[in-house]
Amino acid sequence: MTEKVCVVAGVGPGTGAAISRRFAAGGYRVAMLARDAARLAALEGEIAGSRGYTIDVTDAARITDVLARIEAELGTPSVLVHNAVSGAFGEFLDVDPGVLEQTFRTNVLSLLLLGQAIVPRMLAGGGSIVVTGNTAAWRGVANFAAFAPSKAAQRILAQSMARSLGPKGIHVAYVVIDAVIDVPWTRQAFAGKPDEFFARPDAIADTVYYVAHQERSAWSFEVDLRPFGEKW
Repeated sequence: MTEKVCVVAGVGPGTGAAISRRFAAGGYRVAMLARDAARLAALEGEIAGSRGYTIDVTDAARITDVLARIEAELGTPSVLVHNAVSGAFGEFLDVDPGVLEQTFRTNVLSLLLLGQAIVPRMLAGGGSIVVTGNTAAWRGVANFAAFAPSKAAQRILAQSMARSLGPKGIHVAYVVIDAVIDVPWTRQAFAGKPDEFFARPDAIADTVYYVAHQERSAWSFEVDLRPFGEKW
């Protein structure tokens, strides 16, 4: 197959779904990875050229099986967008070690596993890996002890990948989202905030798409996004 193929890992109702729509609009066949089979089925009906694959992206054996299916059914991926995220919040003394371990598995281990599965398929023709992150990767504020360490590790893993894979023609980038993303649960949590307080998933998706297609003489590694009124 010669069609362009993008794998989006972590397709929730906000950013992941918006990224899937954006790459489909750009002519890609999109493999959508998530644990929610019903959501994937609904998105398949909405997004032409997409296909959902129900998966826990921390399961190495399952990743191997699903990547083989994607290659057989859609073609060889040239783009991976890692949007899978696990978040847990609370005071340091209250952190459950098992919760911290799970955030590392979802935010860090899955990037390693997906990268190791997909990169060999990209080496012949090049490709892009874009990781969505946030400012927790730089600072461990109070109540983020179970989350920020995993995002910091994710960013450093992505940086190591970028330095290793860039000379081989594979662009790795980390998109920092310094914002509250506009999805139903955040609208409820931040009731009363104006529209401009939130980052729109489709706007985030536009940047992810652009970064994945940067001309190789001017690649970015870190790109940060925030609403115009956000303090930083």
